[in-house]
Amino acid sequence: MFLANTLPDHLGIADAAVIALLGYAVVFFGLILLMIVITILGKAFSAKSRKAAVASADAVAAPAAPAVPEAPKPVAPGSAGELKLHDVEPKTAAMLMAIVADKMGKPLNELRFISIKEVK
Repeated sequence: MFLANTLPDHLGIADAAVIALLGYAVVFFGLILLMIVITILGKAFSAKSRKAAVASADAVAAPAAPAVPEAPKPVAPGSAGELKLHDVEPKTAAMLMAIVADKMGKPLNELRFISIKEVK
């Protein structure tokens, strides 16, 4: 009831318009301040993450010791035995064996293929 005692019983159109405009101005001023605060915080956080990214990139870019190239894996000696081909051309069988060896990450001579048959 505090508000009812401060306002007159009959407001004119001009007085009501001034009160409404002041209310709108207060709300928009609050929104603008909130937008400024959010923008400043966003820039601060992006600068902080950018510094962290640069620091991690520097750590990765400058290793402590020079990189030593890895020695190639030793190739297994010997033959893998005989291979029976059932209605498959030797060229196709060779391609299949190479693909399997590549997908498994092993040298071809470490794998043993017993037979290759085309499934129809």
